[in-house]
Amino acid sequence: MIGFRRLALAALIPAAAFSLGLSGALAQTPNPAPSASASPSPAPSAAPSPAASTLPAPAATPSPAASASPSPAAPPPAAAATPAPVQTADPFGQETTLEAKKVVMVKGTANWDSAFDTLVDAFKALNALLDKQGITRAGNPMIVYTSTDDTGFTFLAEIPVDQDPKNLPKDMSIGKSPEGKALKFVHRGSYDNMDNTYEAITNHLDDKKLEAKDTFIEEYLTDPLKTAEDKLVINVFVPLK
Repeated sequence: MIGFRRLALAALIPAAAFSLGLSGALAQTPNPAPSASASPSPAPSAAPSPAASTLPAPAATPSPAASASPSPAAPPPAAAATPAPVQTADPFGQETTLEAKKVVMVKGTANWDSAFDTLVDAFKALNALLDKQGITRAGNPMIVYTSTDDTGFTFLAEIPVDQDPKNLPKDMSIGKSPEGKALKFVHRGSYDNMDNTYEAITNHLDDKKLEAKDTFIEEYLTDPLKTAEDKLVINVFVPLK
């Protein structure tokens, strides 16, 4: 399935300049020779002119118009402006396949009014455990929503790892992240504005007549502990039935 992408298309249509060809043709057509003007014959003088000696006609002095200096060369046409690169939108509804990863996770519940703060606290607890044991993170932190209602939700906060942490608290465990076919969406901005993203996701599923599972995953591409909330970049994965 091909996901929707918003495309911005720009078309630049230069004005037609066929008159340039016409004017060029006219510029190369030689001007017609000026017609000789009839000069009135001078009145006969009293002294008879010698019949045998005919004075040569004076050389014609070229008129200023005939000896026009060459026109200055036309400036080269300005180079066409390079169009700005078109920025394509983030993938919206892109089909993908999630691969299971080993994760350390913590279960939690949250109210919608304080949802982001609760998620940040869960990530802080996981990071503190990993830092204490010197375990390197093997991927981006994730939130897996397991149930929701009007007042709040239950979730799993997960961080991928390559080795098992030891001495886990009771609310933490080692497990696998979700796997299988899913649709990928991207959210940019604050957590509070994700309602608009999820509304668009719901409309997309309805339009495509797709049925989602009872869970969805958020992968935080920007560190929620260090990134300003309005600068978050989050991949939203919707597993399909």
